[in-house]
Amino acid sequence: MAKLQGFDFWNNTLKAARFVVAPMVDQSELAWRLLSRRHGAQLCYTPMLHAQVFVRDANYRRENLYNEVCEEDRPLITQFCANDPEVFLEAALLAQDYCDAIDLNLGCPQMIAKRGHYGVFLQDEWELLEKMIRLANEKLSVPITCKIRVFKEIEKTVCYAQMLEKAGCQLLTVHGRTKDQKGAMTGIASWEHIKAVRKAVNIPVFANGNIQHLSDVERCIQETGVQGVMSAEGNLHNPAIFEGRSPPVWEMAEEYLEVVKQYPPCTLSYVRAHLFKLWHHTLQIHQDLREELAKAKNLEGLADVSKKLRLRCQDVEEREDSLPFPHWICQPYVRPVPKEPVANGNSQGSEVKKTVCQKRALEDSDGSPDTLSKNKQKKRSRNPNKNFCPEQKPKYIKCEQCGNPKGNKCVFNLCRGCCKKKAYKEVADCPSHKTFFQPNVSQVLCESLEKRQISVFSQLLLHA
Repeated sequence: MAKLQGFDFWNNTLKAARFVVAPMVDQSELAWRLLSRRHGAQLCYTPMLHAQVFVRDANYRRENLYNEVCEEDRPLITQFCANDPEVFLEAALLAQDYCDAIDLNLGCPQMIAKRGHYGVFLQDEWELLEKMIRLANEKLSVPITCKIRVFKEIEKTVCYAQMLEKAGCQLLTVHGRTKDQKGAMTGIASWEHIKAVRKAVNIPVFANGNIQHLSDVERCIQETGVQGVMSAEGNLHNPAIFEGRSPPVWEMAEEYLEVVKQYPPCTLSYVRAHLFKLWHHTLQIHQDLREELAKAKNLEGLADVSKKLRLRCQDVEEREDSLPFPHWICQPYVRPVPKEPVANGNSQGSEVKKTVCQKRALEDSDGSPDTLSKNKQKKRSRNPNKNFCPEQKPKYIKCEQCGNPKGNKCVFNLCRGCCKKKAYKEVADCPSHKTFFQPNVSQVLCESLEKRQISVFSQLLLHA
């Protein structure tokens, strides 16, 4: 049967899906997708998978896709990050029988994407992207889709979308933020960009950004003309967002934990992260249970903390005045808006912008707890005598070959790896690294004695 394309694909395979759960690393696993589908989601994406790892690691394929095959979990789109056409195609071929389409991630703005050269950091390499999409569109039995971020210029964003459509993209998700809009500088997504893209292409378009309630979904579809709306943060804080409900947090938390038990295995860190999102506002008040949730070692421990939070909320109806609903009601988390730079020509504006964008300072030379990262503060609480001061840390002599720290008593003045290679090559020993290749005297005597005994025994057998 011919592969469906464009609107035929959206109407028939995706069943004209309008309410979409975004691909979220370590957060849109099977259990969460099933929970979201129970509460109005019509289409889900897998978490972003690394194409190169997916190709070479069978365990990675099983844990992230093959073991999560479920009849209720369709339609489903598998998302990959990649920067090589052949690797992307190979990964997609391994995944195409387990989903309804393959999505290329061109929207991830995180530092790991910059280091790995994928996501939004490919948006200027149009020739490479065209080759990747064209090859996948020709070889795959399922459609290829893309998720992108916008450029500052609407015209460039439109040309970008048209290039992807021409290359073979059958559905486009447009996140209305640029690659620099992340973290404290996230800001508001531009629906104007999304609207312009929708008018310029002849394939279905999903909008992503500014979705906190069902009313936002309806308004976005009306203002931009898109076929569907994708939610990430809104869905994490309220899985019933597409039902237009704001249920009590414990209702969603308990139902999610039941799904996790019904469809194992699910990584404990994923479950913990979901509970932190669901209970986010409540944990601002009951901070003593935050530590318990972080330290729980199994599913039962996480469920116990969730139960304690429910009982506290039911016993005492505290209200956080800054929230639209009581803190125990599912509702979106709104990031604090960064201060606007003063644009009156003086240097104050640049100073404010610098303050907003500035990262956490590195620890002082005395390694004071106030300047240490949270991770290092935890390490210090476990080991108060540990030294975090870079100037006071011991300086290690470097290996003569690779530059890693050498063994203090290595006879070759090398690190363990280089020492082992040299000792093997020269049939020499290094007691420091416990590499022994030179046979000792007792070993030689034992071997020669064994040979003599074998020889005598064989002669006796011949004369018998």
